[in-house]
Amino acid sequence: MYGAGLALLLALQVADTLSSTLGKALAYRATPSEGVTAFFAILPTIVNRSLVLAVPFAILLGLSRLQRDSELKAAFAAGIRPLSLVWPLLLPFALVGAVAFWNAGTVVPAGLDRWDRTWFGIFNMPEKIPTRDNYTYAPPGALYYAGRVTPGTPPTPSSAPDSPVPDSAGTSANLAQLAGVMVQRGGVVYTANSGVWDAAQRTWTLDSPWVTAPGQRPRQQAGPLTLPQTDALRPPPAEAKKVSNAQLRSALSGPGLSAQERREYTYQLASRYADPFTPIAFALAAAALGLLIRNQAAALAAVIVFIAGFYVLWITMPQLARAGAVDPTLAAWVPSLVFVLLGLGLAWRVNR
Repeated sequence: MYGAGLALLLALQVADTLSSTLGKALAYRATPSEGVTAFFAILPTIVNRSLVLAVPFAILLGLSRLQRDSELKAAFAAGIRPLSLVWPLLLPFALVGAVAFWNAGTVVPAGLDRWDRTWFGIFNMPEKIPTRDNYTYAPPGALYYAGRVTPGTPPTPSSAPDSPVPDSAGTSANLAQLAGVMVQRGGVVYTANSGVWDAAQRTWTLDSPWVTAPGQRPRQQAGPLTLPQTDALRPPPAEAKKVSNAQLRSALSGPGLSAQERREYTYQLASRYADPFTPIAFALAAAALGLLIRNQAAALAAVIVFIAGFYVLWITMPQLARAGAVDPTLAAWVPSLVFVLLGLGLAWRVNR
């Protein structure tokens, strides 16, 4: 029954993925090799979801069949306690969780990265430029803020094709574009729409900034203004979903993450431990509920409720964790904990 549920869920998700991407692939004339690469890149993610969601399908429909054939009544009449049928189900689905844990921590991140790169190739676009949002640096007596930091040489006349090639102190690896800039030094505040970060010269150059000094009216300077900035220019961290468990732990142990990035990395790492525990939580709750259900129609309805309830929690918790409304580790474990509590409650009801 578990194999049938797994096959059904795989087929449904593959069909959904193909329906949402096939039109784009044909419109942009994707080659067969690109299509195959994209499919196998997203396949580990589809497999991981199916491994988990097939658990309530298998248990509820399996127990409902035993109920229909009166095999459970015969077992209970022989003196077998109802809960003694629940606990043995936890072991095989613990093995399913172990497979899901390995897949989520190693195969899925690499697949998602390959998925994005494949579609950039299909769309004939350069890969997404890495950016860092809401950059803040506060050395003693100063504050530097940029709404967005984009690595690379800004589009200025000096970077035109016929311009002299800059030396190593001015290469694009040491330059970044700034947007939404604010600098405070010694009580004076400088704001500008844009600017340039030169990491080699350790400066920020603001484009025609507004200058606000104590006791003076704000004034706009004609032309650029260069200010010292001693922080290092670091590329933003990779998307958490594309990073392996080892890399997530390494990044979280260092100081290079912003508060929001730290929440996202913490949630992603915690979810890779919590989600593989979900098959066990599902097995407990579904087995206890299956002993209370008397027909297959009710069992099928219970499967839908299980999957829908889990999906609502699964998409809501990351948003709350990202916003800082819920602790990221707690948010990752909430879906599994809810079904564990539900399972314990149903097991108590069965044992009465």
